[in-house]
Order: sequence, then structure tokens, then C-alpha cells
Amino acid sequence: MLLLISDANILIDIEFGGLVAPLFSLEYQFAVPDILFYEELDDQHGYLLDMGLVVRDLDEVMVARVVELAAQYPRPSRNDLFALVLAASEECPLLTGDKDLKSASEAENIEVRGTLWLVNEMVKTGKISVHVARSAYQRMQEHGRRLPWDKAEQMLVMLETAPPVDE
Repeated sequence: MLLLISDANILIDIEFGGLVAPLFSLEYQFAVPDILFYEELDDQHGYLLDMGLVVRDLDEVMVARVVELAAQYPRPSRNDLFALVLAASEECPLLTGDKDLKSASEAENIEVRGTLWLVNEMVKTGKISVHVARSAYQRMQEHGRRLPWDKAEQMLVMLETAPPVDE
């Protein structure tokens, strides 16, 4: 099962879209750094642990690496850099939509995936329909989430018109 490290914004996008249950039904394991969880998610989104979210501890070496990266990349938050360092340590993709974190991650050769990719995965695996995905995007937009809406719609149109995959 592929591990995916997430920043807080991705999980909040998914939550606003009403897609938490389908997300955690995907064949992936989702994790966040401990400090990010306790500072950004625990109070209002702590139930994500019951859904399957895993909190991973960072050791002293990883924390030191965050300090180094903060000097090199001043724009991402420290908590976002904790997610980057955890993804690097686990040698797995990072889930983020934050442009500054995405740039830093790509500079550090960390694969980045985002909300659109997750929604597409849910549609492709039959966890949700294109109609449900469109409604989820509408709710995200209504809550002020910042995603490339034109690209999201283009991806959904492609999924609607793609021939079915034989299994």
C-alpha cells in the first residue's frame, strides 16, 4: 500500500468536498507529521484518525533538516516543511496544493500530488462518480478553497468521456 504524506490543506479540501470517507477507502495510507497534526488538525479534524489518518513522529535529524530547509525555502510554513521532510524520509509522494511547498518539494526531488489527483483517483477506482466529484468541487469552491477550477473540470470531462477500463 502506497504511503502518501499530506499537508493540512489537502485534507481540508477533501473535508469541505465531503469526500473524507471515499478518500480513506482508497488503497493508500495517508499520514501527516505529528507537529502538523497537533497544531493544525487535532482540534477540528481529529476524527480523521478514526478514519485512518496516521500521525508520524519526526526524529531530531528530521527536525534539523526542517531548520536547514527553512533557511533555503523561506515561503513554506515550518509545518509544511515537516511534511516535506517526512515524505523525503519515507521516500513517498507528498500531497499538497501549496505552490511554495510544491516548488520546494520539486527542488528536493519529492514527487507532489494534489487534490485534483486524489479526486481523480476516487473517480477512477469507482469510489465516487464524476457527478459526486463535480459537487465536491463546487462545495470546495463555495468554502473558498483555491484550486485550478478549469483544470479540475477538464479532468472530469476527460474521465466522463474515457472508455471504460477492462479489468
